Amino acid sequence: MTHSIPQLRSVNVTRYVTPLREGGSMPAIAEADDQFLYVLKFRGAGQGRKALIAELIGGEVARALGLKVPEIVFAHLDSAFGRIEGDEEIQDLLKASVGLNLGLHYLSGSISFDPLVTKVDAQLASQIVWLDSFLLNVDRTARNTNMLWWHKELWLIDHGAALYFHHSWNDWDKPQRSFPNIKDHVLLAQASELTNVDEAFRAILTSERIRAIVSLIPDEWLTDEPAFESIGQHREAYIKFLETRITNSDFFVKEAQYARESLI
Repeated sequence: MTHSIPQLRSVNVTRYVTPLREGGSMPAIAEADDQFLYVLKFRGAGQGRKALIAELIGGEVARALGLKVPEIVFAHLDSAFGRIEGDEEIQDLLKASVGLNLGLHYLSGSISFDPLVTKVDAQLASQIVWLDSFLLNVDRTARNTNMLWWHKELWLIDHGAALYFHHSWNDWDKPQRSFPNIKDHVLLAQASELTNVDEAFRAILTSERIRAIVSLIPDEWLTDEPAFESIGQHREAYIKFLETRITNSDFFVKEAQYARESLI
């Protein structure tokens, strides 16, 4: 079966609106030349291009699985953009981020998901827990849910902390990588349908689909990685990790189920 993976649009950033200082990487709301607002993730922030890669892969995998994710775009930042910024810290960030960054469509009027206020059904909770187990996403906890309630639907944001192994590439190709952080997942208690979700999601995330998603990563984000001799090897490593992870999904599904049993 052939799966269509949409290409990401490219926009030019025209106006820095306001920083979102609750984010560790100092994202910001910015306006682009298409007149839309975006939450801008900067290549010059603390985790650099790796956070953008994780954001791109995580968001597009979630979208492929049918979960709600704001549109992701490539956002170009001109070298002159930060010159009128008065805040020196922000000015330095903008200067370090000239070139290709990542933006997520700003969901105006959305509110942060509160698990005490909004209940998530078992199917959706299981889908999100499966996704975060698959991607090794450490950042979907009660303290920081990284989910928004918008137009009566749950939207997933901020996957920049996923795929954390790529900050060192140590043992990245282990077929069964433990993910103990799943015990802290905000939706784990409701995730009673993991086995059924695993079967459905394995059928969606074919090798063809994984390759199509990883192919979206710009070459310039894959340069200067000492663990690999070429951009091609670097890209293939992401593909191999995701393919190996999906092949061994029973391991992380059981890990999540055991963590859930301990929790409830």
